[in-house]
Amino acid sequence: MSEDQEDDDWFERALREGDDDSEDDADGTVDEAESESTDPFGDDTGDGDSGPFGGAADDGGDGGPFGDDTDAGSDGDRGPFGGETSDGDGSPFGDETGDDGDGPFGGGDDTGDDGDGPFGGGDDENLFDDDFGSAFESGGDEEFSDEELDSDIPRIDLGIEGLDNMIQGGVPERHLIVTVGSAGSGKTTFGLQFLYHGLQQGENAVFITLEQSHDSIIDTANEWGWEFDKYEAEDKLAVVDLDPVEMANSLDNIRAELPQLIKDFDADRLVLDSVSLLEMMYDDPAKRRTEVFDFTRSLKDAGVTTFLTSEASESNPYASRHGIIEYLTDAVFVLQYIRGEARETRLAVEIQKIRNANHSREMKPYEITNEGLSVYQQANIF
Repeated sequence: MSEDQEDDDWFERALREGDDDSEDDADGTVDEAESESTDPFGDDTGDGDSGPFGGAADDGGDGGPFGDDTDAGSDGDRGPFGGETSDGDGSPFGDETGDDGDGPFGGGDDTGDDGDGPFGGGDDENLFDDDFGSAFESGGDEEFSDEELDSDIPRIDLGIEGLDNMIQGGVPERHLIVTVGSAGSGKTTFGLQFLYHGLQQGENAVFITLEQSHDSIIDTANEWGWEFDKYEAEDKLAVVDLDPVEMANSLDNIRAELPQLIKDFDADRLVLDSVSLLEMMYDDPAKRRTEVFDFTRSLKDAGVTTFLTSEASESNPYASRHGIIEYLTDAVFVLQYIRGEARETRLAVEIQKIRNANHSREMKPYEITNEGLSVYQQANIF
C-alpha cells in the first residue's frame, strides 16, 4: 500500500491506533472491557468520550453531541437531548424520570410533580390517564339529541317537494342561497316558486330582477297559477326591476337603503335574479369581489332569507361564472344538463352545500312542469 493510500484510510488507521493504546493481558490478548478505544463511533464501554456520539455507558461519556451516557453521576447535559436519566434538564423533551419534566410535553414520568408540558406530563394530570372517552365527556349523562339541536334553528322549506325531502329539516332561516345553472335550467322558475311557497305561508316577499321587466315577472308567475298580481295588490309582494348598470352605479345607496326597505316591508324572503349581471358590471376582479361581498353582507344584516341566481361557468357546471358567489352564500344548489349518447338530455339537481343542515349529496333528475320544478327524489341519473 502506498503512503498516500495509507493516509487516506482513516478508518483503518483509527483502528490501529486503538490497538496501540489498549493494554495486554498476561496471555498477550487485549482486555476489551478495559480498552480505551478511540473508535470514531465510541463503541468501547470504558471511558469512550472520544467518539463523535460519546458512546460511554459508565463514566461520564459526555463528549457525544447527544449525551448518551447512562450513569447516575454524570450530568450528560452536553447533548441537545440530554440523554441521561438522573437530572437531564438539558433535554427539550424532559426525558428524566426523577424530576418534574421541564420539556414542552412535560415528559417526567413521576407521580408526585405536576409536569410543565401543555398536556400535563405528570401521571396525576395527564389528560388521557384513564381513557380517551374521559377526554370527550360533556360532564353529564344526557345523550346527544339531534332534535334539540334542530329546534334551536328556525327552518323553512323551499317549496319543491322532492328537493325539500333531500334536506333534513329544511334550510335555516336568514341563510343566503344561490342556485347555479346554465341558460334554460330553470333558475328563475326556482326563485319564483321559492317566493310563492312563502306567500302561501303568509310571508311577505320581494323579487328584484336585473334581467326582465316588472310586468314580465308578474305574467310568468301568473302563467304558473301563482297569482303574483293578487299578492302584489295585497302588499304581500314587491316586484322591483332594476337596470344592472344603474344598480352598479348606485350600489352604495342601494346597499345602504335595502336593509331598511326590507325591514319596512317586513319581508321574509327575497330573490335577486341574477347576481351574475351585477358581477359583470365590474371589470376589475378585486373590485368585483369587494362589491359582491359587501352586497351579500348587507342582505345578511337585513335578516331576510335570500335566494340568488347565478350563471354557471362555461367550463365547470359546479361553479358560478366568476367563482365568487358560492363562497359568500350559505347554501348552493346546482342545476345542470346531463347529456348521454343513448338517452335524451335530462335536467339534474345537486345540493353542493347547506350550512347547519344535513342533506343528500345525490344527483337527482327534475323537470319543469306546468306546476313549476318537480324533483324526482326516488329516481337516479344513469
